[in-house]
Amino acid sequence: MTLGGIEVMTFDVVGTLIDFETGILDCLRPVVRGASLTVGDHDLLEAFGRAEAEQARETPELPFTQMLAPIYGRMAADLGLPDRAPQAEALRESIPRWPAFPDAVNALRDLGHHYRLVALTNADNWALDAMSATLGSPFDDAVTAEDVGVNKPDPQMFAYCLGRQSVHGYQRGSVLHVAQSQFHDIGAAHALGLRTCWVERRQGRHGFGATPAPAAVTTPDLHVSSLDELARASREAYG
Repeated sequence: MTLGGIEVMTFDVVGTLIDFETGILDCLRPVVRGASLTVGDHDLLEAFGRAEAEQARETPELPFTQMLAPIYGRMAADLGLPDRAPQAEALRESIPRWPAFPDAVNALRDLGHHYRLVALTNADNWALDAMSATLGSPFDDAVTAEDVGVNKPDPQMFAYCLGRQSVHGYQRGSVLHVAQSQFHDIGAAHALGLRTCWVERRQGRHGFGATPAPAAVTTPDLHVSSLDELARASREAYG
């Protein structure tokens, strides 16, 4: 697809703009070493993805970033990690240190010249504030799981966001949803008739890492491996 007619880009934040896998590993590697365990990065990330899926089924009303302590508890039981409060709280406390992907800040700055940029995230408001600061505060609007009371892939998240944009005169057909998660974003947005851009952050790597595996991989309208590619497509659309 071309970007003609697109006026709004809604962005998943965690995993698309913010490299949460690096943030998770930076937080948990010292825990693994301190416990003298031999648990590799791949196992940590996949255990996180499994634990998130289980926790989201149990507490679908909690923002993802408020699930991090119980997610750690599930990982501890799975991998034999020490299950104490300091380790459980450390994941949430590490959020302000989660890095942006190297292409995110400049690409968002470029895209912001042409599109309304909206964060659509399973984070809570505190976590989004921290991550937005890491990204250079690029958003014109934001919708969080704390605002809506559910997490993606629940369609209410997308409907709430579309409603907010319609107040400013933007229609569904002018929106492109940009995300790395097939599980949380691409499949759900596609099913609602939204145009989608899949940023395949794990291209060339096995599995889905710290993101729960989808039942099926949805073909997006636009498929890129980086935000640089999306920004380049925008420059081409605008000559």
